[in-house]
Amino acid sequence: MMWHRAIRACVVAVAYFASGADAITYTPLKPPSYPLAVRSPYLSAWIPGNDVASLSSHNAQFWDGNKLIWSVIARVDDVAYNLFGVAFPPNGTQSAIVTQATYTSSHTTFTVTAGSRDFTLDFFSPVSPKNHLRQSLPFSYLTVTLAAGDPRSVQIYSDIDASWTGQPGHASWNFSTSGSTSVFEIEAVDTATFSENDHGQALWGSAVYASRPSNSSLLSTASGPSLSTRESFIHGGNLNNQHAEWSSTGVVAFAHDLGTTADVSAVTFAIGHVRKESIDFLGQTQTGYYRAMYPETVDAVSYFLDDYEGANAESVQFDQLIQDTGAYSYGSNDYSDILALSVRQVYGGIEMTIPNDSLDTGKARAFIKEISSDGNINTVDVIYATFPIFYVLSPEFIKLLLTPVFDYMGSSAYTKSYAVHELGANYPNATGHPSDGEEMPIEESGNMVLLTYAYQIATGNTDLADTYSAQLKQYADYLFENGLYPSSQLSLNDALGELANQTNLAVKAAVGLATYGALSGQSNYTTAGKDFAKQIWTDRLGTDANGTHFLIQYGTDPWFLMYNHYADLLFNLDLFPQDVYDATAQFYPTVRQQAGVPLDGAIGWGQTNWQSFVAATVGGPTRKMLIGDLRDYMANGLNSAPFSDRYWVQDGDGFVAGQEFVFRARPTLGSHFALAALAGADILFQE
Repeated sequence: MMWHRAIRACVVAVAYFASGADAITYTPLKPPSYPLAVRSPYLSAWIPGNDVASLSSHNAQFWDGNKLIWSVIARVDDVAYNLFGVAFPPNGTQSAIVTQATYTSSHTTFTVTAGSRDFTLDFFSPVSPKNHLRQSLPFSYLTVTLAAGDPRSVQIYSDIDASWTGQPGHASWNFSTSGSTSVFEIEAVDTATFSENDHGQALWGSAVYASRPSNSSLLSTASGPSLSTRESFIHGGNLNNQHAEWSSTGVVAFAHDLGTTADVSAVTFAIGHVRKESIDFLGQTQTGYYRAMYPETVDAVSYFLDDYEGANAESVQFDQLIQDTGAYSYGSNDYSDILALSVRQVYGGIEMTIPNDSLDTGKARAFIKEISSDGNINTVDVIYATFPIFYVLSPEFIKLLLTPVFDYMGSSAYTKSYAVHELGANYPNATGHPSDGEEMPIEESGNMVLLTYAYQIATGNTDLADTYSAQLKQYADYLFENGLYPSSQLSLNDALGELANQTNLAVKAAVGLATYGALSGQSNYTTAGKDFAKQIWTDRLGTDANGTHFLIQYGTDPWFLMYNHYADLLFNLDLFPQDVYDATAQFYPTVRQQAGVPLDGAIGWGQTNWQSFVAATVGGPTRKMLIGDLRDYMANGLNSAPFSDRYWVQDGDGFVAGQEFVFRARPTLGSHFALAALAGADILFQE
């Protein structure tokens, strides 16, 4: 059912009552899906918010919704309690009771009661935009903490299986140690490098699970059939340190014996997915940035566990920064809730690489996957939709993502006069734009100029513009020659199809020209951009006769959600007059549907990306409406996918307002930082 918007205090707790269970406190709200281990397109584990009440028996899911086996069981005074992910509870076990669920920008934490003791499960995926080593490590933490209480004998168990490899029916595994660290690696066999299964999981590389004894625990390990391995722990509290060959029902497992204790005790696991050959960039194999320092997987995951205290300390600062940024930008924690849920999804769609042959960090690049929509790699309009988060937190990522695009367009393999749409149809194959691939001439040409200037403004560095000055001029000239009356072509919203004279594309051309003028210091381009803007708005080329709203095409209904003038405000271009923003602020509330403003007047769905861009260009009640709609969509309880950026804003045939529509887990949620970006660039850990 639909929920009505509630008045929000500083911290909101939503109570959900499971049958026979106590209320769960959800802080700050219950999202569609909680990020568990989200570090790359291939390490992307989630659990739907509506599954949390039965956390003990619900499995984690890959971003596409397929199950990932990852379990946690605890023994308290010889009684076994299933804490997480045990879909078929062994005989004699009980289910822990969930009491709290919390998310921040880097942590998801569940508190559960097992008999007389409480445990927390802290799923921690570091987000460290300025620390390239820490950010590039393809691992995530799970820390299970025993709260203080009456003295009890306590043991903690966890396992995973081959579902993490993308080919659960055919795998192999091995066990190794490095100092006190024990490491399992599970690998799909007889599969091709740079290939995926139908769910988008990598079919090459290895799933990794590691742990080490804490100050208060004794560690034992095992691999073998899941039932017998779990029962061995349930009955004895430890494992036999025997490592059987892989079987179709097999798991790799750790057990920590905390002894009899009344104190707080914690054990940590590291989970990951490693591919030494990570990206095919024009035939040059790329590998993870971290491999320059830790080329072997065992050493890398051992370092990752060593780094826990430092990473966690940084995350405390980072989480507070996101909270403060949202509250400062908007004046309410509602916006902070949106930003916090968006962060891991954005950075979890990106990989930072270096050449596999040289391991030269001076040649670092970044690659972004167009998750769930079509799997393209380094799609320029996806980078554009995402860039506000980079502008605020890590502008260097704009350069890392654009450099391989510029390099490809500067090669003999690309001969067109406008900017390319993407580097390849299927991640991780950045092998060039396919002959039958999508073309967005004005969209992408404008985006390349805008993104380059965003990097320059945020960093003060001109290296990107200097290196690729000839290409940037070429794209600006293309905008000048073709942008005011766009031919029939796709825009960023390719679901609308090819249309001629798209107002939003003409606005992109106008803003792109003025931006290039600022970037290059050539005022004639600025003048051209202002002339475009005058014709589109003042002369009513792209609006209704009274100038109350923009049209999707010149002289043609319906109206369109105008977001492409966002850069006009971000870069202080003074391109469009204030009455543009005043008019749109007055108009959008009049066309709002049950759950939000649609993308245009002819469809029943909206996109959080462009609602967020528009929220940054308007003020007052309209901004409040747009931010409120987005937060309500997050919290309405109708959805289970990792934060979809497209949703139904009105009831229709087979769906209701507030339901997600098609997309899931896309990194384009960086657009949610559009309002925060207006407050300033590159604010990470700055006063």
